[in-house]
Amino acid sequence: MTQKISTQLYLISPLDVSGGFPERLERALDEGEGLITAFQFRVKGMDQHEAAASAEPLQQICADREVAFIVNDSIPLAKRLGADGVHLGQSDGDLTEAREELGKDAQIGVTCHASRHLAIEAGEAGADYVAFGAFFDSATKQTEHRADLDLLEWWSAMVEIPCVAIGGITPSNCRPLVDAGADFLAVSGAVWSGDEVAAVKAFKEQISGK
Repeated sequence: MTQKISTQLYLISPLDVSGGFPERLERALDEGEGLITAFQFRVKGMDQHEAAASAEPLQQICADREVAFIVNDSIPLAKRLGADGVHLGQSDGDLTEAREELGKDAQIGVTCHASRHLAIEAGEAGADYVAFGAFFDSATKQTEHRADLDLLEWWSAMVEIPCVAIGGITPSNCRPLVDAGADFLAVSGAVWSGDEVAAVKAFKEQISGK
């Protein structure tokens, strides 16, 4: 019997979302219908007004396709936009504060690197998902922590909270993460560094096993 694959893509924006990026996002989401279920708005060095202006058209594109729009790092920006949620690094704010500011329905994720302890703590504090990584070298972000497949296998067997695998994930290396139990694959450079439609199609083929 063929195992049903439920792993989905969690698409992360490039740092530059100007120019024709909204059209690229539309193409990627349309190709990944049913596979891409979350999009993270991740920009650096913008003030909140500029970030909000950049985010709004992307947020609408996601809303039109019922893709969750998650803001990276900033609880105030997530609240200002009425985003679906926020993703917090270990130094980006308190989960309890995020819940109070954004409400009970917000999707709040927490970076847990390669730490079972941090993940358990996040789960107990009410995180909606935890992110583990990096699993591979990443061109998008410097990686200080390296996670392994055993962590995904342990988490998926022991805990019901979804887990996200992140860090250097490409169509050619993603299959072991799927098999180990990752609920989501967080991808950025593998999609935006080339043809986004071809990349999403390649992920789809690898994840489905076809």
